[in-house]
Amino acid sequence: MQLLQPYDFAGQQLANRIAMAPMTRARATEGKPDALTAEYYAQRASAGLLITEGLPISAQGTGYLYTPGIYTAEQLAAWQPVTAAVHQNGGKIFAQLWHVGRVSHHSIQPDNGAPVSSSGTAGGQAFAYDEQGNPANVPASQPEALTLEGIAQVINDFRQAAANAIAAGFDGVELHAANGYLIEQFINPILNERDDLYGGNTLENRSRLLLEVVDAVVLEIGAEKVGVRLSPFNRIGDMPLYHDIAETYLHIVEELDHYSLAYLHIALTPETIDSGLLAHIRQQWHGTLMIAGGINAAQAEQFIADKRADVIAFGSAFIANPDLVERIAHHWPLAEVQRSSFYGGGAAGYTDYPRYQDTL
Repeated sequence: MQLLQPYDFAGQQLANRIAMAPMTRARATEGKPDALTAEYYAQRASAGLLITEGLPISAQGTGYLYTPGIYTAEQLAAWQPVTAAVHQNGGKIFAQLWHVGRVSHHSIQPDNGAPVSSSGTAGGQAFAYDEQGNPANVPASQPEALTLEGIAQVINDFRQAAANAIAAGFDGVELHAANGYLIEQFINPILNERDDLYGGNTLENRSRLLLEVVDAVVLEIGAEKVGVRLSPFNRIGDMPLYHDIAETYLHIVEELDHYSLAYLHIALTPETIDSGLLAHIRQQWHGTLMIAGGINAAQAEQFIADKRADVIAFGSAFIANPDLVERIAHHWPLAEVQRSSFYGGGAAGYTDYPRYQDTL
């Protein structure tokens, strides 16, 4: 299978074309990784590339309780055993850098303040504290539009988080510009009601925040260590659709193509394929193209055979199958994931899924 063949990845050699997609697991009760985190990622290090759960780049960028950050010295130090464990098992690991924007709640914001976004429109749900002070899924709080000074701070926070990630031993970073979070809140012209240089009235303005973040991070750690995740036709986080989605993302891809990044990661929806947008992105993007979105092994192999993608990211299949690569290689059956243990808790549903051979 081509899926299982080694792949040259911006100068780094991946063992195969399989990636573990970023997945929030909400196990970091103190906002930093621990020994259980190291075990979880090390168990899955046979993937060509591991992409972490989203790591908030600041307290302001946090929208979910128990997510491990990458913005303090203590968090940086806590990630070092995780990356070391992955490398000791022969894997590569990128940190996904995350600012949720409006998808947050005042109970987990600094000084109980409002979340920030491109504009002041609320939407989405956060995992924060309810009125009784208990952890719960709650409607996101009314956000405030970022000032120009606030935008500059966000860009610097991404830059510093990238530097922290490399210092912590990560092989690179993925910039989360998808799934309804801050950067996409600027890209979306319905949500972005600004009238300044970051405003929603032109493609250039809507993509400015993303490109300035890319500029800062590339300058800090090098383009070969930077990937970007996009999600055309996304509805997660109450994101509205708009008429020029394809034009918007082709403009963004054209701009990103100038950087020689490690990869472009597309979170698929049926519309992205059916509209022909993925095919156009494939033509326009000259680097490694990664895709994710409910793809099974046979479909993944076909995407690669058809040259529609270079690397395939698997999500929930990796939760229940730490040895997913070996199961694909030997055509072993996959274990079923327990969705009730996706978020929160301890080892149960996190590190206790057995390898196939251990079940025999």
